[in-house]
Amino acid sequence: MRVVFGVLGPVVAWDDTGDPIALRGPRHRAVLARLIIARRRVVPVIRLVEDLWVEPPQGAVSAVRTFVAALRRALEPARPPRAPARLLVTEGPGYALRAEPDTVDAWRFERVVAAAAALPPQDALVRLEEALGWWRGPGYADFADADWATAERAKLAELRLHAVERQAEARLALGLAAAAVPDLDAHVAEHPWREDAWRLLALALYRAGRQGDALAVLRRARTLLVEQLGVDPGPALRRLEADILHQAEHLDPVPATAPGRAKPAPTAGPESPGSDVPSLDWSGPESAGAAAQVWVRAAAAYDRTVASGARARLESTVGLLRSLAVTGGDGLRQAREHRMATVTAAEETGDPELTARVIGAYDVPAIWTRSDDPEQAAQLVAAAERTLSALPPGGHEAARARLLATIALEARGTLPRSLPVGAADDDAPELKDGARGPEAWHIRTAPVARGLQAARQAVVIARSLDDPALLAFALNGLFMQAFHRAGLAPRRDEIGAELIALSARHGLVTYEVLGHLIRIQARSALADFATADQHAEAADRLAERHELPLVGVFTQWYRALRLAATGKGPYAEAELAYRKAAARLEGAGMAGLEHGLLPLALLCLRLSRSWPAPTDVMTEVRADVRTEVRTDVRADVTTDVRTDWGPYEPWARPLVLLAEGRRDEAAAALREAPVPPRDLLFEALWCLVGRAAIGVGDRELMERARAELAPAASELAGAGSGLLTIGPVARHLDELDAALRDGR
Repeated sequence: MRVVFGVLGPVVAWDDTGDPIALRGPRHRAVLARLIIARRRVVPVIRLVEDLWVEPPQGAVSAVRTFVAALRRALEPARPPRAPARLLVTEGPGYALRAEPDTVDAWRFERVVAAAAALPPQDALVRLEEALGWWRGPGYADFADADWATAERAKLAELRLHAVERQAEARLALGLAAAAVPDLDAHVAEHPWREDAWRLLALALYRAGRQGDALAVLRRARTLLVEQLGVDPGPALRRLEADILHQAEHLDPVPATAPGRAKPAPTAGPESPGSDVPSLDWSGPESAGAAAQVWVRAAAAYDRTVASGARARLESTVGLLRSLAVTGGDGLRQAREHRMATVTAAEETGDPELTARVIGAYDVPAIWTRSDDPEQAAQLVAAAERTLSALPPGGHEAARARLLATIALEARGTLPRSLPVGAADDDAPELKDGARGPEAWHIRTAPVARGLQAARQAVVIARSLDDPALLAFALNGLFMQAFHRAGLAPRRDEIGAELIALSARHGLVTYEVLGHLIRIQARSALADFATADQHAEAADRLAERHELPLVGVFTQWYRALRLAATGKGPYAEAELAYRKAAARLEGAGMAGLEHGLLPLALLCLRLSRSWPAPTDVMTEVRADVRTEVRTDVRADVTTDVRTDWGPYEPWARPLVLLAEGRRDEAAAALREAPVPPRDLLFEALWCLVGRAAIGVGDRELMERARAELAPAASELAGAGSGLLTIGPVARHLDELDAALRDGR
């Protein structure tokens, strides 16, 4: 088994399938981290004892040997008894980890950064962006207070800063000056003593056509260095200032854009500190309007008044990112991208109260249960958990509630959600999402999942504090965890109703919209389209009044669902409505929603309109073919070999194979499919499983599908998503009952 180690963040290990390896307790991970730092060299046992304990207890040497033995079992599970270890070896007076150079993320990072210096700008940019994406937090984050990790942590932190600056240089060389500004602005705010960062930011601003801002940045750098360090700017900054004043030709931007990239749009006017939200041009007050002028002046006043390294900038940045996220499209993507960097910067201050405020302030309402960025979501959950543990006891209840609500929201798609059949709402999953094979269909009782536990705790604290905004945030987390079993639409409807009433009383517009969207979903599941229509109209009115463009994406999908579910109008009309709705997703910034959704919606439309489904509903979806579904192409994506089903392929593929008469392959694909995740499409995916189980004669899966769907017998399958439906659950239950009676 090939083992990969991660130390750019908490210390972790993964096996060759990408699954995490259980490393046991903190001292087990400390031994592993200490050996990684030694870089394949031997670390004597006595040194490990000294590093692990300030005052080593009796039996410390034996304890270290026990830790090593446990690590060996975890890292080499297939090693025969008494066979010599090949990865964590005993040598002389101690131990060494013989990890290959490409199996430790920190070692790979060092090589990439070193090699990038000799690469063309385009290649360097690609490699550096990839390498910076490996960071999950500060290096060796679990061991921030360990003396033996201090030097390595500092070296990696410096190397990362160097990589950020070399990334900016590559962007400038490719003519991407405007794109480099936001990251550089955040970079100098977090690390104000790096003169090269100030130089690059000023140059990027100048090349983006913002000479005044470039000179203002250089003045800020001079003031900071003189007043706080007592030194003048270095020759590079002084020379750049002179060159900008004289508009030296060698400073002109590179005209060519990077291959494969669109030419960046010109950036008009200064940008707010620590944010990537562009404001309007200083020079055009007559066209910018009063609101733009207020923004420009306030941003300039903030920039002059608040020191560039002040921690207040981190909290201000989160506020801007929160506002940016609801603008849709690129704003949502940019907010997600910069959010994790802001949290990391807050953690690096060592102030858990500040970190709690930075994490908890991003209370952007969420309606979709599939994460747009599962990896980042897991990082945010881990950061929130670390911060919860680090908060001093007593007080900080509001901060704790916000951290718990964040865990509940971000845990969607990253923590297990499946429950035992017929379990109570307080039960939670034992198997993780994505489990495959026959054993994946058998789920046993287990403790309450962390996401659900966190959601409930957050709601309790928010109610006790009588804090409306906090309660709205916590209720959003509770909604995200309200998928323990099928048939919970009425419970989610109650959450939506409470959100609407609470938000209307206290002027919480975005959460009022969220409440209406939740009720659209819930009432659709219950086939109450008259009420759902009222909430769609209310959501649209609020969105228009408060400039919330993403809302229209969901209400347009709802209206396509309504047309499909009610059966009014021909099939082609419903299909066209879905295609138009899908077109709204392009550029909306919601990757977790858009991928594969149109093919799934059209497949469900075909199945719900044709009972039983004709064999021409689908054709083969080759696993090795991945092309984007273009919504402006009128081809039928349910019969197009180029169709990309996205994350829904495991449940569509068995039906595809059945339609081609490949029954044995369909049965194998069905048994290998993951358990449908407990989310907004849970019932729809189980209906697909049930139909495939009937087709291949898998009685066990028919019984399981029937048991899973039974609590939702009065609902429309999939309509709880507010996006699509595969018809009444009762109809699918009848089909399963008939097949089970016939002994298929």
